[in-house]
Amino acid sequence: MGSSAEFPEGTLQNVLEQDSLKWIFVGGKGGVGKTTCSSIISILLASIRESVLIISTDPAHNLSDAFQQKFTKSPSLVNGFSNLYAMEIDPTVEHEDSLGSAATDGFVSELANSIPGIDEAMSFAEMLKLVQTMDYSVIVFDTAPTGHTLRLLQFPSTLEKGLAKIMSLKNRFGGLLSQMTRLLGVGDEFNEDAILGKLEGMKEVIERVNKQFKDPDLTTFVCVCIPEFLSLYETERLVQELTKFEIDTHNIIINQVIYDEEVVESKLLKARMRMQQKYLNQFYMLYDDFNITKLPLLPQEVCGVEALKAFSRNFLSVYQPSITRGTLEEVEQRVSALREHLKNAEAELDRLNKGKQKA
Repeated sequence: MGSSAEFPEGTLQNVLEQDSLKWIFVGGKGGVGKTTCSSIISILLASIRESVLIISTDPAHNLSDAFQQKFTKSPSLVNGFSNLYAMEIDPTVEHEDSLGSAATDGFVSELANSIPGIDEAMSFAEMLKLVQTMDYSVIVFDTAPTGHTLRLLQFPSTLEKGLAKIMSLKNRFGGLLSQMTRLLGVGDEFNEDAILGKLEGMKEVIERVNKQFKDPDLTTFVCVCIPEFLSLYETERLVQELTKFEIDTHNIIINQVIYDEEVVESKLLKARMRMQQKYLNQFYMLYDDFNITKLPLLPQEVCGVEALKAFSRNFLSVYQPSITRGTLEEVEQRVSALREHLKNAEAELDRLNKGKQKA
């Protein structure tokens, strides 16, 4: 199999140029650089859109680390920008205040035990309610690792199941529940109609947004991965699930690619490059109709607005290695580097010999 240079390389330009996009999800396996990629996408969008919101739904919350600024569950303006906002939500905690009273929350928590995922679904619905009251041009989701993301996409059906279960409980025990609430002196906020009304409201919000999620003019999903077997497998699983949920995806970012640009060759780097090349070829064969963007592995972390902005150029144009093997310039650089290494080695040998003579 030849190198991936034989395949057409893509950029994120197509996503940035699609003015109709309202929701952009960025997801993939843990540790592949999703937060860095979603942060850079939001920075690039801020230069061409009126207002941008980036939301982290990952409980680990690396967004604050990426921008080197503390964010909360309310949108905050990112330092250095006038139209880029960020917020971090924790789906496992947010639902605590989503329905109002303690009595109602207790009842819903009991229901949540019998309907897996409904607590996260309600939290997500509340967050979407909040977001829809704000007028952002585009919203970027920095999602949790793949499993959490897939659960997030299942929320509409989870809420539907929860609502059906509550309806069946109401039909069976509605009268008894009303009598008990009156006997116990609990207010109207614990009325089953009030609970149903709130859940119905959430379901409406989530269904409306879900309809938008399935519209390729409004929503797209950018998959982030690295050129290794587990990441390739996880990306394939994610793409299949997104297809099942009818969510558009046509961009893949392959991060941490090692380029052959070290003047002095390393056996370790050569071995890693051969391994990566095998998986890069598989990515290009599996996703020949996708825009595939390759990002280089850097010797340092990409943290802070300036570092993110500097790295963003690799999202707009194909990365060019600093040297090209076999050229006159590359051979001259290699000879120069080897001479420097030889000079340093001879100096060290001379120092050791002098030390030996003194002894």
